[in-house]
Amino acid sequence: MLFYIILFVVTAVDQISKVWIRSMLKVGESMPFYKDIISFTYYQNTGAAGSSLQGWARYLGIFAVVIVAVILYFRKSGRLQGYLLQSGAALFAGGAIGNGIERLLFGKVTDFIVFRSGDGIMNVADLAINLGVVCFALDMFFSLRRKGFRREKILS
Repeated sequence: MLFYIILFVVTAVDQISKVWIRSMLKVGESMPFYKDIISFTYYQNTGAAGSSLQGWARYLGIFAVVIVAVILYFRKSGRLQGYLLQSGAALFAGGAIGNGIERLLFGKVTDFIVFRSGDGIMNVADLAINLGVVCFALDMFFSLRRKGFRREKILS
């Protein structure tokens, strides 16, 4: 159940935030959000992360559908065990759905979150995808650590 709650919340918050930004700003327009750390700048991306693959939005939208289908298949088949792995998969799938909706409907994605570091412009879906990858990595780390601990115990 947690999987579907996270999936729904990520998708809903992403879509609502994008509608809000499109209603508040014109493309290229900016507004400060939190001190000098985060600002909002409305940008339309027809490609992927880092503005790569410009003009490929529809294909990336189809790819998002495939990715979500694979995640749902792995979940249903029981291959996603544990809260960390399930949460990571839900975050990743929710982000893929959020960006996939825009790519398939509009041929572009609304990006607007700019961190002070200036390393790119993101949206809620992008943040969820990144957090999902972090959850996958942490799950892998803890899993390897548990296996290593068991192996050390057996050898000693």
